[in-house]
Amino acid sequence: MITAVLKERFQRGLELSKRLFARFRNLKLALLGGLLLLSGLLLLGGLLVAYSNHSPNLAHVRVGVLSGDPQKNYYEIVNALAAEARQQKGRIDNVRSAGSVENISRLVASRTSCDVHFALVQEGLDWPAGSPLELVGRLPKAESLVVLGPKADRMKALTDLRGMRIGIGPIGSGTEHVARQVLAPLAELDLTLSTQDIDEQLVKLERGELDLGAMVINEDAQLLIEAVRDRGLQILSLPNADVLARQLPFKRVGRIGAGQYDPVRVLPSETKDVLQVDTLIVGNRCARRSVTQGFMTVLVTVFPDFVRYNRDTPNRTGLPLAPAARSYFEHEGPDLVGVYAPWVIDIMPTASWVQLILGISFLFKGKSLLHRFYLSRIDKNRMRTESALPLLFGPGVTVGEIAAMAPSEKHRTPEARKQLDTVLDQLTTLLERSRRGSQSMFVPMGEEILYHDIEKLIDDLLYALRAFRGRLGP
Repeated sequence: MITAVLKERFQRGLELSKRLFARFRNLKLALLGGLLLLSGLLLLGGLLVAYSNHSPNLAHVRVGVLSGDPQKNYYEIVNALAAEARQQKGRIDNVRSAGSVENISRLVASRTSCDVHFALVQEGLDWPAGSPLELVGRLPKAESLVVLGPKADRMKALTDLRGMRIGIGPIGSGTEHVARQVLAPLAELDLTLSTQDIDEQLVKLERGELDLGAMVINEDAQLLIEAVRDRGLQILSLPNADVLARQLPFKRVGRIGAGQYDPVRVLPSETKDVLQVDTLIVGNRCARRSVTQGFMTVLVTVFPDFVRYNRDTPNRTGLPLAPAARSYFEHEGPDLVGVYAPWVIDIMPTASWVQLILGISFLFKGKSLLHRFYLSRIDKNRMRTESALPLLFGPGVTVGEIAAMAPSEKHRTPEARKQLDTVLDQLTTLLERSRRGSQSMFVPMGEEILYHDIEKLIDDLLYALRAFRGRLGP
């Protein structure tokens, strides 16, 4: 009898030791997981600090921008942007070209090599089908389609242009494209169109070899001022400018005031109507998100109204707005994370990072709720199983009392034995379910302790019932 009691106590102590060891092992795993997570967070924080700009600059901006003829406005604009970028430790390479049409083709062609990233393009040009181009924005100051001629002041109606010889700029330039669009409805006037460089065009106008010469240019450009003031050329006030602009929705009517180029001699002699064309900033998706926003920061510095103008002007270009540009306009500035850690938003926009963090938080919260629900089902089944014990042992009986209780005749009946075996099977099944749940890799850290509390209750009851069942014999 003493030997049996000692053996029983030894087995019970052994089971208790196993449970304590399992808890200690799970605690070590939890601590190890916590340490690994903390180390990962510290490492991530260190990387953020190491690779962030402690004094924000544009050192990450290294782009090539297609402009145009070195004597024209686009080239001067990109030069101004490059100078501003250098002030902020960035770099913008001014890539000369023949104009807007060539800029589009070269921008598409460089999609594989990414030697250029952006281009200045006149609005209204045709985009290649299936091209990778996207709109970054438009400059707040439009250019004007100016038509010059030695006797342009005398021309008051479209019929006065009949039979005129008109230069329309270099082949492949934006000027040629826009001029042909504007003059297309005037085919019955028998106009003779020719293409040449702007310098050659001005010389031919002076010699009388051309009657009119068109150019898309900034109305304050030195080239235009010298043509009117020094070469004696006059600006054509485009007849029916409103009608022509209506046929070309991307254009609008502008005014060059009387005396704007020489208030003493009053040059031009009267206010002139001209067509205005917006200048677009187009990208080929080669630039990373942070680089695009850095380039836009340079644009804002040179053109303070850049953001406001683009927010107020609908995009009817046919090109999608670059995601980086949309974010820039919506927040009226660059992404704050991108200012200090540009590489972070190159991986994913800040809004997506926030959504990811919230998603992970909700996932862990959902996992915790799911495991608590799973645990509640185990505990509910445990309580349902235990409800059969008062029928076997009487009301108010404790686990310790069952372990020490001597079997009576009512416990030796087949029905009582069967009911006791059923309770043991159900509790064993619940214990296995609880252990599988606590050992799952998807259990949130610390939640396994709740499983262990249920397991201890089941374990203690199983120990008592098995001891009692053993005294019943086979």
